[in-house]
Amino acid sequence: MVVVVVVRMMVGVVLIVVMVVLVVVVLLLVVVVVVVQELITEVVEVVVVVVVVVVVVKVVVVVAVVVVVVVVI
Repeated sequence: MVVVVVVRMMVGVVLIVVMVVLVVVVLLLVVVVVVVQELITEVVEVVVVVVVVVVVVKVVVVVAVVVVVVVVI
């Protein structure tokens, strides 16, 4: 019983850390996109937007998997 509680607490802490990291990463991506839009051409902007979207989707998938794992536990 105690082990389960400790594991859940650890998972909760990990989730909080992951969420904070995700927020920071998204903010950094937004800053990068804004800077990039200032500096470069239309074609590269499109590529950057696509890359950012792909990264965000991957991050969302990872978060979803983590949440599912936590719920299963």
